[in-house]
Amino acid sequence: MQVELSEAQELFRSSSRRFLEAEAPLTVVRELYDSREGFDRAWWRRAAELGWTSVLVPDRLGGGTLSGRPVADAVIVAEEMGRLVAPGPFLPVNVVAATLAAEGSDEQQSSVLPGLISGELVATWALCEPHGRWDVDAVRTTATASGGDIVVEGAKAYVEALGAAEQVLVSARSAAGLTQVLVPLDAPGVHATLGRSLDATRRFGSVRFEGVRLPRSAVVGNVGEAADRIAQQLRLALALQCAELVGVADRTLEFTIEYGLERLAFGRPIMSFQALKHRIADMTVHLEGSKAVTDALADAIDGDAADVERFSSVTKAYVGTHALDTVDDCVQITGGMGVTWEHDIHLYNRRAVVDRAIFGTPEEHKHHLLSLLSTSEETA
Repeated sequence: MQVELSEAQELFRSSSRRFLEAEAPLTVVRELYDSREGFDRAWWRRAAELGWTSVLVPDRLGGGTLSGRPVADAVIVAEEMGRLVAPGPFLPVNVVAATLAAEGSDEQQSSVLPGLISGELVATWALCEPHGRWDVDAVRTTATASGGDIVVEGAKAYVEALGAAEQVLVSARSAAGLTQVLVPLDAPGVHATLGRSLDATRRFGSVRFEGVRLPRSAVVGNVGEAADRIAQQLRLALALQCAELVGVADRTLEFTIEYGLERLAFGRPIMSFQALKHRIADMTVHLEGSKAVTDALADAIDGDAADVERFSSVTKAYVGTHALDTVDDCVQITGGMGVTWEHDIHLYNRRAVVDRAIFGTPEEHKHHLLSLLSTSEETA
């Protein structure tokens, strides 16, 4: 995705691509469609050995970046996963690992983080609630201090990899403000309902917390001080998601062009017709724009830029729109073949549809940008 990768980053990209092509080709993705977890645990542990789960964790905790820009390194893997609509809880595990590395207690960093880095444990993040809004103002789940404990009450929805996870990082509201709690899914009072999605390999679910009592040590960071951290988690999730969408659109356009060069109409490859050339040109412009804005978001997060909140919404609004439009256009170009189960394009279409919706739709992020603009004008 980045214009120029360092030697270490290029090796990381190429090794990740070779691993995915060998271990999780599209034939495997199809086989996982009916599986409970949507990925193989042994495969995920091998992926962790490549550094997929440690790039956002500092050296002192067993991780390490390739370039000193951890998010820029992580989006390399996300893009490669998009190119093969690969399975695995890459996004939720990395969001939780980054949070524990930054704000976890010594106990959390010694008991949970190593398992996430090695791939032995899976953790996920629960932000959205049944109303479907991906912002902190909509959080209604509560975390209430009770003596030396913390009591979690409420419900979360659209939780990725819920069926595979042992721990869930719950964003909740306390009397002091937003608070995050690391909740074991086998704790009394936790009720998980597993579901599916349009995506062939990703599994989502909902979870209810009914008087879930945990020791105060389950809190990640300080009680009432999680607002900034949750915002950072959302930006990281958007960067990884948009990088994946770039991979989805890039690979879909590649094999559609290949198809168009072989498919003949009136004795000519259909890609020789000017109308299709114009459509391919438009899609290429949007794809390059998507690459650029996603790269810029990764840089903004790594550099803790002042306008990173705006950039994250700009990125999702642009990439979320154009990636799905590109895949839909490619379905049209492939014609009848493209709407069959046997053709691979529907796997990419499914991934793009789901990614467009979670962590906020492009329309929701446009509204957020408008609110940011209105606020800046009022304070000017």
